[in-house]
Amino acid sequence: MLVIHNANIHTLDPQHPFATALAIDHERVVSIGMDDEILSTFSPSNLFNAAGHTIIPGLTDAHIHLDDYAFSLQKVNCETPTRLECLQKVAARVNTTPPGEWIFGHGWNQNNWAEGFGSTSLLDDIAPNNPVYLTHKSLHSAWVNSNALHLAGITRDTPNPAGGRIGHLANGEPDGILFESATSILERVIPEPSLEQVVQAIQRAMPHLWQLGLTGVHDFDRSRCFSALQVLHHRHDLRMRVLKSIPLESLPHAVELGLRSGFGDDILRIGSVKLFADGALGPHTAAMLQPYDDEPDNQGFLMMDAEELYEHGRLAVENGISMAIHAIGDRANHEVLNAYAQLREFERTLPSLSQNQLRHRIEHVQVVHPDDISRFSQLNLIASMQPIHATSDMLMADRFWGTRSAYAYAWRSQINQRVPLVFGSDAPVESPNPFWGIHAAVTRRRADGTPSVQGWYPEQCLNVDEALYAFTTGPAYAAGMEDRLGKLAPGYLADLLILNADPYSCPPEELSNIKPRATMIGGEWVYSAGI
Repeated sequence: MLVIHNANIHTLDPQHPFATALAIDHERVVSIGMDDEILSTFSPSNLFNAAGHTIIPGLTDAHIHLDDYAFSLQKVNCETPTRLECLQKVAARVNTTPPGEWIFGHGWNQNNWAEGFGSTSLLDDIAPNNPVYLTHKSLHSAWVNSNALHLAGITRDTPNPAGGRIGHLANGEPDGILFESATSILERVIPEPSLEQVVQAIQRAMPHLWQLGLTGVHDFDRSRCFSALQVLHHRHDLRMRVLKSIPLESLPHAVELGLRSGFGDDILRIGSVKLFADGALGPHTAAMLQPYDDEPDNQGFLMMDAEELYEHGRLAVENGISMAIHAIGDRANHEVLNAYAQLREFERTLPSLSQNQLRHRIEHVQVVHPDDISRFSQLNLIASMQPIHATSDMLMADRFWGTRSAYAYAWRSQINQRVPLVFGSDAPVESPNPFWGIHAAVTRRRADGTPSVQGWYPEQCLNVDEALYAFTTGPAYAAGMEDRLGKLAPGYLADLLILNADPYSCPPEELSNIKPRATMIGGEWVYSAGI
């Protein structure tokens, strides 16, 4: 047994929000209260003096691409203020890479570059003997060189795939920019890492996440990630709680096997089937009800309408699998809400679900038409959002969506409707640092204080308690684990953080600087910075 005392504990349990000590045994909290109460009740061999530091429950990133994030740690960081700096970084990697091997990078955003998009020729000049594949910050487009296009068989005559577009120069040749599903044409020729390479990449990534304060994630990568997670779990090396989504292409196989949402244990369990209704803001592929302000002929890409989403949803829900649907633009969110309305009616006809609704989610919810805001609550949906997107995207949103941005990243609107709110990062799209997300949710300002003291559309700001709930109890509810995860209370799993500052009392602008001094999962320390 371990007793932690002399602590400043925020339990996130509304019944008992504050304590100074807790006792832990066999992975769970057995008692929590004040020092005199706990120390007089228990006589443990292991007594830990927290020296007054703040303790909170472990945090969960409710939307991450774990496989992509793990491999992004090995890629060229293309999130640079200028296109030239990105090219310089790629050139440096070319100098240490044998000819013929792939160069991978991630994070570029043409909206932040005065020069705009790159081209094949720019990459050909620095990498004439290597195929180059650089993913956009949103993961919804890519920049490639001629070698990569050649290996993929992409020419001036290659047709656009459904739900995607190949960029072209004025002379008709491909310009090296691939949008949405067009990236899959190229990805088919990229050598797949072995299962063991994926296992090792995820294992190396976990300590990075522990240091940030993450004790759990909801993963939205594909089947190879699930295989790697199972290997790690079998080896007792999966030291993080993972809710694993099912990609749409695997839904028939999941149904055939009889998998249902919630299958698994407290470490690895099945979540929802993941679908895409549209693209993203940055590449102008999010599906909008009205055109983009800067492109009057463009309303984005609607990848699935309500009827198609409903048809996939019928197969999922009649087999006990919940849905998680990517929707960024207001039209995409409208279509998803329409699909969920039909699905809720269908669920009422299923004896196994009529009294216990599946916990369906909408991923991102980046801009919603005001007429649709109340529908999340009416349909008992989960809003899965990424607060750090708001501060990263606010300048783009104002340029591309104009006054519609008043209804973008609208966390307060969802909470006011009593919608379960879960927060994540979409890493590697953004940093998985949850305290950057909490800072964004509370201040709606960037780290440098922009755009103003009040923040961007400050009426959507949350308080610290609400932001923390969206990283703790919200994800626990979405995973069907609210009876044992997300707060510090007797019987709950002992996932907790010791922090270098108290988020409830520090100035809001300092929230992004909070760091864990230690991270515990299931009663075991997985990270310590000299406590």
